[in-house]
Amino acid sequence: MSARHPIISVTGSSGAGTTSVRNTFEQIFRREDVSAVYIEGDGFHAFDRDTMRAMMAHEPTLSHFAPRANLLPELEEVFRNYSESGTGRTRHYAHDDGDAARYGVPVGSFTPWEPFQPGSDLLFYEGLHGCVVDNNVDLARYPDLKIGVVPVINLEWIQKLHRDRSTRGYSTEAVTDVILRRMPDYVQTICPQFSWTDINFQRVPTVDTSNPFIARWIPTADESMVVIRFKDPKGIDFSYLVSMIHDSFMSRANSIVIPGGKLDLAMQLILTPIIMQLVERRRRLA
Repeated sequence: MSARHPIISVTGSSGAGTTSVRNTFEQIFRREDVSAVYIEGDGFHAFDRDTMRAMMAHEPTLSHFAPRANLLPELEEVFRNYSESGTGRTRHYAHDDGDAARYGVPVGSFTPWEPFQPGSDLLFYEGLHGCVVDNNVDLARYPDLKIGVVPVINLEWIQKLHRDRSTRGYSTEAVTDVILRRMPDYVQTICPQFSWTDINFQRVPTVDTSNPFIARWIPTADESMVVIRFKDPKGIDFSYLVSMIHDSFMSRANSIVIPGGKLDLAMQLILTPIIMQLVERRRRLA
């Protein structure tokens, strides 16, 4: 953790909704005139698409959830360098034709490494591994604010199935195979990270999602509730949040439940003061 060069990490599984959370952070950054540099977790995959497919043919359980399929020591080095000096580097991964056109590289490959723009207020990470702690790395020690995005698992699978079929052209069978392949690393690598996060946002559908593999659509925000859990509730004004967010209530001493359609408002109310505290502390020391 660093007062001069704060880091925010948003961690979630594939299909969890981390991109939507990133959009909310970007709105706050624009409104509050915060200059951020970004890391997309995909940029720290260890292998391009062709190499990964060749490796998976020989390793049935290998997936992008696995630490060995990612450059986690290099990511930890970037976190450490940024926290110490505000410097670092990143790259982008081209998932589809749109990314390939945007970045000027073939689909399934990476852009060259590029250094961060100097003078940023904070580093924002969004990906699968923002809080991994194992025998090789300790990524959770560096971020000043750690966010977990954790839908209940059937909803997470529905979101992944719909996204991969609609935007990446995969069949239901192909996505199901990916889900099965990832289960060991989901249990061993993804889930433990949410014990390290400061705030978890867990979306819970209020409609039947018993068989996610035949669901025709993703439950809407109005068909969901969101459980927001604070690791350390000290200083959180729950009475203010309940008064500002209609139909919300406290379910535990460190948790508040809100209607799904109020998630953006809740994030703005909860995260804006925390972000501004980090930024103002940094600016005082600059």
